[in-house]
Amino acid sequence: MNTNILVIGGTGKTGRRVVKQLQDKGIEPKIGSRSATPSFDWDNKDTWVKALEGIKKMYVTYYPDLAVLGAKKAIESLTYLAKELGVKKIVLLSGKGEVEAEACEKIVMNSGINYTIVRASWFNQNWSESFFLEPILSGEVALPMPDVLIPFVDADDIAEVATVALLDDNYNNTIIEVTGPELVTFKDVINTIAKASNRSLHFHSITLEQYVEGMKQMQIPADVIWLIEYLFSHVLTNPENQKITNDIEKVLGRPAKTFLAYAEETAKTGIWNQVKVEEL
Repeated sequence: MNTNILVIGGTGKTGRRVVKQLQDKGIEPKIGSRSATPSFDWDNKDTWVKALEGIKKMYVTYYPDLAVLGAKKAIESLTYLAKELGVKKIVLLSGKGEVEAEACEKIVMNSGINYTIVRASWFNQNWSESFFLEPILSGEVALPMPDVLIPFVDADDIAEVATVALLDDNYNNTIIEVTGPELVTFKDVINTIAKASNRSLHFHSITLEQYVEGMKQMQIPADVIWLIEYLFSHVLTNPENQKITNDIEKVLGRPAKTFLAYAEETAKTGIWNQVKVEEL
């Protein structure tokens, strides 16, 4: 059993996929999460030392995002500790077009530890494993900025790239920007999911202010509301985020997964055809 690789966020969207990728290669990583033994809790630094014991490489994701208040300080502290404890490589998941995330990247890049920054656009899985799932299940999807072009990227592709970066020193001290192979709008997304899942979905264009107000009424945590408002107002409109890269193809030797392929695969799981409890 090889446990000198730590996957922080090892139960999350990309983290659990990185764990699976490593296991498929015969490597058993240590999972960094509150539920693991030993546990890793971003809010409790006392857990960090035990989680990092004997670790040489780590994949790091910060929940909910590197842009939120407190992320920079946490990444700074973790990176310092990692260096003290002899960690040799950090693969950091970051977000494209996020100034705050880039500040966190710089901490890792300037640490003297080998690094790979995996800078990702918005995930396909936001529609099946995150905050956009609920509206899909309701059949009524109300979002601002319906025509913004987004190169949605698949979490499987991100995880595969991150796994290669962990294991292959050719990617040391580089930034890999991962996007999907096409630009799609929210309207495109809803139409694609509707067809793939054989459902009737209604899209409503609303203002960002209305969207934020709706999240408050749903009692979504304040830091998540801040993050989503920030992503809509600063990140989606950043011209850098509307550029397609071919880094996935360069690293993996195959094209990035299309949104249609993701939607068809996901529809087969039945996740979009669940009956909501309140409808029973």
